[in-house]
Amino acid sequence: MNINDKTIINEAEIISKALFANGLNDIAPNQLHTAVSRSIIAQIAEMWKISREKQKKTRCAYYFSAEYLVGRAIFNNLLCLGLTDKIDALLGEKGLSLKDLESCEDAALGNGGLGRLAACFLDSATTLNLPLMGYGIRYKYGLFKQEIEDGEQVEKIDDWTRGGDPWSIRRDDLAVTVDFGDQSVTAVAYDMPILGYGTDNIGTLRLWQAEPTEPFDFMLFNEQEYDKALSDKNNAENISRVLYPNDTKKEGKILRLKQQYFFTSASLQDIIRRTIFAHGSTNEIEKHATIQLNDTHPVLAIPEFIRIMMEMGITFDKALEMARNIFNYTNHTVMQEALEKWDMALIEETLPQIAPIIKKIDTAMKEELSERKIDSEIIDKLSIIKDDTVYMANLAVYASSAVNGVAAIHTEILKNELLSDWHKIYPNKIRNKTNGITQRRWLRLCNDELSTLITGLLSSDKWITDTSELSHLHDFENDSAVIDSFMKIKKKKREQLAEYLFEKCGIKIDPDTVFDIQIKRLHEYKRQLLNALVLLAIYYDIKDGAITDFEPTTFIFASKAAPGYRRAKGIIKFINEIAKMIENDKEVSKYMKIVFLPNYNVTYAEKLVAAADVSVQISTAGTEASGTGNMKMMMNGAVTLGTLDGANIEIVNEAGEENNYIFGMTVETLDEIKDEYEPQNLYKNNAKINRVLNTLVDGTFDDGKSGVFKEIFDSLLTDSEYEKADKYYLLLDFTTFYEARMKLNRDTKNRTEFAKKGFKNLASSGKFSSDRTISEYASDIWKISEI
Repeated sequence: MNINDKTIINEAEIISKALFANGLNDIAPNQLHTAVSRSIIAQIAEMWKISREKQKKTRCAYYFSAEYLVGRAIFNNLLCLGLTDKIDALLGEKGLSLKDLESCEDAALGNGGLGRLAACFLDSATTLNLPLMGYGIRYKYGLFKQEIEDGEQVEKIDDWTRGGDPWSIRRDDLAVTVDFGDQSVTAVAYDMPILGYGTDNIGTLRLWQAEPTEPFDFMLFNEQEYDKALSDKNNAENISRVLYPNDTKKEGKILRLKQQYFFTSASLQDIIRRTIFAHGSTNEIEKHATIQLNDTHPVLAIPEFIRIMMEMGITFDKALEMARNIFNYTNHTVMQEALEKWDMALIEETLPQIAPIIKKIDTAMKEELSERKIDSEIIDKLSIIKDDTVYMANLAVYASSAVNGVAAIHTEILKNELLSDWHKIYPNKIRNKTNGITQRRWLRLCNDELSTLITGLLSSDKWITDTSELSHLHDFENDSAVIDSFMKIKKKKREQLAEYLFEKCGIKIDPDTVFDIQIKRLHEYKRQLLNALVLLAIYYDIKDGAITDFEPTTFIFASKAAPGYRRAKGIIKFINEIAKMIENDKEVSKYMKIVFLPNYNVTYAEKLVAAADVSVQISTAGTEASGTGNMKMMMNGAVTLGTLDGANIEIVNEAGEENNYIFGMTVETLDEIKDEYEPQNLYKNNAKINRVLNTLVDGTFDDGKSGVFKEIFDSLLTDSEYEKADKYYLLLDFTTFYEARMKLNRDTKNRTEFAKKGFKNLASSGKFSSDRTISEYASDIWKISEI
């Protein structure tokens, strides 16, 4: 793409004066961000328009996702344009720097791996010149901004657009109406350009913002009923106000249901409009469009599509057939509690127009399976509506063309366990598409030093668009000079992270220590608690003299717990209590430091993955569908300390178990012992387990008199009405995890040999590019071609 760097800065100067009445030298960082970003958009506008027109003329894939964790766009877009150094130099002439923009907020449009995966997919599709368009919600406040006060998570609003949102273009011309049982709202489109690397193709992420059909009731306002005059506005805007609102009460459930219907209905209306505009009708829409449902959040799109088609005069049977050719479903979890289910009465109340459609789909499914002589018990088990509850995963599997898992082991669990009956009926429907990450953001952008080394060693930067090239790095894994350079880069990234954390939140860490990092959404199956318990056991062993030669290590946690997830928030408090105890121990703190970073986001992640020596991925075998944080750290030369779960298995297959640290029970062994497992026996007979668990209830640590530590203690040892004790087998994997941690720590004493393991992981990481994943989706599921 031919963009002139000087033109960008000159136009940015004009925009700065127009918007802020000052030149670039005299404005705040967020204003500089706006001026430069808007200038870039002006330069790419024509190419963006051409790309959209090309998409309309071909079969296009549409990605429906409740979240997109895009981070800040400015740095990635400058990288894709090849202008980072030039723009930085021109800003330098004015006494400015691109680093000034690091204080700008991340776009709060996602939470964890699900949203980051969606963002990586858009990046890869655009770079590969594939017609893929993203649809989602433009959240006002996102999830929340996390602060840590007295060791506890405190949620604050994340007003990420306060300083401007220059990469989003409001499109009032595309606004549509979405109807609910008790209100109608306007869905206003905001378009975000997705730039590809080394291509003129520009993709689009279209996000919907909910607004009232009328700003406010003037008559009520004139009668001085001010709150009532604005009630419609507030009720409408609530729909796109926050990501995943707390749904412990009926009002929260209704709001989440409205969110899901809001963005799927608006997106479908937009796709149908695009199809009619480009092809004259929707008669063969399945030839022009394919829709990927990212988890169960967008599954309401299926009955909504059928409803719209029926309104256009198409019969239900034909509309259902069309839907089953258009929609595809990505499953991201094997846990039943995470597969969405909705009370049918709630749907009838909130979405009366699609409730009868869901019932008709359920009837059609049962009739089809009966005709195929499927046993009635299995049909009942697979029902979309059962006990007045709508099972969204069953709806998604039945009414879609393809279902995919996101790692090899995950897909096999889907076929053999979770969706085994569906797999027997439709043996070709379930397929594997191992997740990936974009090497452009997660290596080239976040680790310039390592990228420069790679390009130099390979005498080419082809790896930026073809990660299979990274395999040639194996030729250098025993080259002492190369490994020495790799080690120096690792130290520099640790120093940069240490400097950033001190500036950002006043946290001091030692860059000469090993950086051992667990960064992911806080959930019991991800087992941050197991990590904390083992670190506590190591603390006691150092304190008691049982361990005398522990290599100094900084253990970094970063994670958010859902606001209504009491136990997860208790785990954060527990981690911080352990951290405080170690910090106050002059002897042990020489060897260990635990840090819990507040408000983990993409910007944090970019610095953490580049600095990581150890990637901690310890979910219970068979629970983590894939994981992508493990791929990011692997691609930056970290070893994996983890279980045989999700993508860990494929990482070990690529890089070798000898270059990683694997522990714990497998899916097969857990299946064999799960019925006989008694965690109380381990508590009674294992002194280390007994000691660390007792700290939850013996007053060693303070949970603020909330009782949550006792709740955590009980959850590990005592069956309840709702769940088995230690349902994620923390105590069962405790000893092997402890041993793996100690082996890893001993290995880090020889920094050169340990660095070789990390370098071999980097050289083996090519498979885990999202470019590979998207190419597989394009050819196997979406049937789309380059434009």
